[in-house]
Amino acid sequence: MVQSEQQLIDALQQRERRACDQLVERYSSRLYDVALRLTGHPNEAEEVLQETFINACRSVDSFEGRSGLGTWLYRIATNNGLMRLRRKTAPTVSLDVDDEAGAGEFQPRDLTDWRWDPESTALTTDLRSTLDAAVASLPPSLQAAFILRDIEGLSTEEAAEALGISREALKVRLHRARLMLRERLADYVRHAPLVTGEAR
Repeated sequence: MVQSEQQLIDALQQRERRACDQLVERYSSRLYDVALRLTGHPNEAEEVLQETFINACRSVDSFEGRSGLGTWLYRIATNNGLMRLRRKTAPTVSLDVDDEAGAGEFQPRDLTDWRWDPESTALTTDLRSTLDAAVASLPPSLQAAFILRDIEGLSTEEAAEALGISREALKVRLHRARLMLRERLADYVRHAPLVTGEAR
C-alpha cells in the first residue's frame, strides 16, 4: 500500500497496477463534493469524477510536482465541471470572470447587517439548501473559486493553482462571489433566527 504522496506519484508514473485504485480511494470523496457543487446533479458529478481520474491516470507523466497532487486533481475536476457548465449554457456563459453577465460590474443592492455569522451558526437543512441554491446561482468561475476556497478549504495559493489563475485574480473572484452571496442571502439572514454553535 502506497503511503506518501510522492510514493503514490511514483507508482502512478511507473504504471503500477494498484496505483490508480489508490488514487481514487484517497481523493474521490473530496473531488466528488466539488463536482456535485459545480454540476448540481449526482449523475453528472459521477461522470466528472470518472473523467477526472481517467485524465489523471493517463496524463500523470505530465505532472511536474509544482503543486500538490490534490491541487492538480482539483484543477482537472474543476475544468471538467466547468466544461460541462459551458456546454449546457453555451454560448451565453463565458468562463472569463470579466465577461460573465456583468460580474465585473456587480454592485450589491441589499447588504443587510451581517450579524449572522456562518462560522458560528448551525447549518440547518433550510439554511444549507438556501446556501447551496445561492452558490449554484453564481457565475461559473466565481462559483468554482468560492467552492474551492471557502467550502473545500483550499489555501489561496492552492485554489488559484487549481483554477490556473493568479492569487490576485482568485481574490477578485472571491470578493465578487461573496458580495453576490451576501446579497442573495440577505433576505434569509434578515428573517432567520440566530442559532449559535452551542445549539449544534
